Amino acid sequence: MMELDWVPIVFVTFKVLVLATGMYFAIRWHYDQGKKDKDKKKEKRAVLRAGGKVAAIFVLSLLALGLLTFVLARTLGLDLTFP
Repeated sequence: MMELDWVPIVFVTFKVLVLATGMYFAIRWHYDQGKKDKDKKKEKRAVLRAGGKVAAIFVLSLLALGLLTFVLARTLGLDLTFP
């Protein structure tokens, strides 16, 4: 029974070392990302602007397709009234 007294000490020490190392690298990574963010604000703004343009084009093309479908259905004589 005395032989196993060292096992919790070793495991707890190992766990503390692993968690401390992980916290160190996580803090360092977040710090480095914060430095990069200053440079990426202009790039992020450009990406958001391009995404907005794509979304606007998509919505406009969706509206045009809906209008074209409505006109084509009316031209073919389909009944478009709601029940």
